[in-house]
Amino acid sequence: MFEKHIENLKRLTKQLGRPARFMEVCGTHTMAAFRSGLRSLLPDGLSLLSGPGCPVCVTPDSYMDMAVAIAQQPNVLVTTFGDMLRVPGTESSLEKAKAGGSQVRIVYSPLDALQEAQKDPNRRVVFLGVGFETTAPTIGWTIKAAAEAGVKNYSVLCAHKTMPYAMAALLAGGVRVDGFICPGHVSAVIGAKTYDFICRDYGIPCVVAGFEAGDMAESMEMLLQQLIDKRAEVEIQYRRTVTREGNTKAQALLAEVFEECEVEWRGVGNIPRSGLRIRDKYAAHDADKVFAGLPLPTRKKHTGCRCGEVLRGVVTPLECPLFSKRCTPTTPVGACMVSSEGTCAAYFRYAKTGVHKPT
Repeated sequence: MFEKHIENLKRLTKQLGRPARFMEVCGTHTMAAFRSGLRSLLPDGLSLLSGPGCPVCVTPDSYMDMAVAIAQQPNVLVTTFGDMLRVPGTESSLEKAKAGGSQVRIVYSPLDALQEAQKDPNRRVVFLGVGFETTAPTIGWTIKAAAEAGVKNYSVLCAHKTMPYAMAALLAGGVRVDGFICPGHVSAVIGAKTYDFICRDYGIPCVVAGFEAGDMAESMEMLLQQLIDKRAEVEIQYRRTVTREGNTKAQALLAEVFEECEVEWRGVGNIPRSGLRIRDKYAAHDADKVFAGLPLPTRKKHTGCRCGEVLRGVVTPLECPLFSKRCTPTTPVGACMVSSEGTCAAYFRYAKTGVHKPT
């Protein structure tokens, strides 16, 4: 079946009669394309470009600076998913803060963090809320649950981002793509119809894809067919999980706990309506407000790091002078190298094995 998809891609690319470049905006898609060898099998004239689909990678220095500052406060436990530990801030990271004596703990669910707060009411517990629409509902639930149960020592440092307006910002910023492979898990929550405005306003086809190599190949077939037909629509390849409407209960929870806001994306800048902040109703559980006024280091740019351009799809990691030299998974300079879903981490692991095909 996979071989058939590759043959279809060759046929459709030839039928289109010009080069086409599609962007996958999900880190899991990036890893799947490398791991399966899909990139190396694409016909001449068809290429994949990685976008800002890794939530860890687009988390700015300022957020990490705040997380470290909170962790350094007395009687505070910072809880987080493991991929946030080594993300560099301006001067430090959570890993370094923990080595210096701060209380930082890896958890597997935001519920674990809430339970830690319930066990010890005299200690403040902060959960690092980083992610897209996939993880935001579960974190929002803990905020609502804490408020209803009167758990006053639990708060979330919120850095949730939403994908559709970031995709639009890339197009408005001049990134050239012929179609988007849209994230499957995010779309299961928000619904495929959320991308309609991208097709309408920018004339760019979108296909929501699953995470197997065959899913991604089929989604590219669907994008190519739209280009051949001169259409720009939202189609769903990942039909076993995603619908047009999405998960309406999760959407209602998000709307109750969070509100849209302008937010900074590392390497991209501020994007209107692309972030979620905790509503004033739940301010007692908003770590930004609970710990307001903490001194933070003056931000500085990492000389030579092109992580921001990688996130915008302007360059590939191979064009960064630090890649695989100063910047490796064990000594990351930019966030793109930290997360297992980061573009630089994917290139580091697979680009030297023949799996990479330059875009």
